Amino acid sequence: DADSNIVGVVGVSQDVTEAAKHDRGLAAMANELRQLVDTANAPIFGIDKSGTVNEWNNKTQEITGYSGDEAIGQPLVAKFIVKKLRESVQRVLDNALRGEETSNYELEFRTKNHEIRYLLVNATTRRDAENNIVGVVGVAQDVTEAAKHDREVAAMANELRQLVDTANAPIFGIGVNGDCNEWNEKLAEITGYSRDFAFGKPLVPTFIMPHLQNSVHHVLDQALQGKETSNYEIEFFTASEEIRYLLVNATTRRDAEGNVVGVVGVAQDVTETKSNDRAVAAMASELRRLIDTANAPIFGIDINGCVNEWNQKTAEITGYLQEEALGKHLVSEFIVPELRESVREVMTNALKGDEKSNYELEFKTKTNEVRYLLVNATTRKDAKNNIIGVVGVAQDVTESTKNGSIRFVDELA
Repeated sequence: DADSNIVGVVGVSQDVTEAAKHDRGLAAMANELRQLVDTANAPIFGIDKSGTVNEWNNKTQEITGYSGDEAIGQPLVAKFIVKKLRESVQRVLDNALRGEETSNYELEFRTKNHEIRYLLVNATTRRDAENNIVGVVGVAQDVTEAAKHDREVAAMANELRQLVDTANAPIFGIGVNGDCNEWNEKLAEITGYSRDFAFGKPLVPTFIMPHLQNSVHHVLDQALQGKETSNYEIEFFTASEEIRYLLVNATTRRDAEGNVVGVVGVAQDVTETKSNDRAVAAMASELRRLIDTANAPIFGIDINGCVNEWNQKTAEITGYLQEEALGKHLVSEFIVPELRESVREVMTNALKGDEKSNYELEFKTKTNEVRYLLVNATTRKDAKNNIIGVVGVAQDVTESTKNGSIRFVDELA
């Protein structure tokens, strides 16, 4: 009152109902967000501006083995990141603390039991109500199994790369455009062309002999359509202008989705074999000429007794051309009847490996004359030493036999 005596209380108020509701709403939302963060199926962690952990949800605890109490207040990088990545992770966090966020960055977390967990992280800047940067939040995905699988695949790919590069077989490859994208050390050694020189070059026009280019193009085109070829012979042109013969398996190359991306050729260098084959073929051709043009009659039979060799001298002596004799039964067609049984025995023995020298045969000629041949019956064998026939190398003794008979008659007279 006027005398300063207390006579009551006056309340001056402000209606804050809406503000209170708003604050309660915010608190409820914050609590809900906290629950979402804590119980999220993704690992979520955070740091303040000094790099100290201030967020560590249940999933992060489960993955790392460190509880929230153990992690909160610890320096994130020094405590939980593997040593080799600390510098780069610190850089990512420093950038986020400046507002430069990073997505899908792979971290390697060191767990409490000293294992490594791979996390793919989005580093997001954290701000307060006034938009000031107060830290960084990392929302992550545990990609440990995928990372291990990727590393295993990478290790396998690296091992395969080493096997290809150091293989004792020449290996080359092309893309869908025909340019070289594989050229191992053995092929470089064989051709004299380095990998650096070969890469990007069109295989066929650069390295294949001109007369084979069309057919090699065809084989590679077929392989690019999924039709592979085995044991196809290619002639490579070397840096020293020599020819190397390669026996190639052309295999279709596909990507992870099964799309054709090129062709790989795994080869065998058959140059020496080819040279030997040519030498053998030349020798065989020379022997064939020697047999055909020999001054001695030479004939042969297979294991059935049928003629499979009949040189020019035999044709001249008997009057039967080679075409007429081949395939005919030697004994029944060309030997005089009275000697057939004994000649058959000689041939049968030779087919058993029991050879005969200086055995006299009487050949019946086309003009029904008789020619006397002194024959060496030699067993014929294949490369595996199997008996495949008999060769007779003969001497025509008709004249001396006739002269001997005449002298014998004269002496009797």
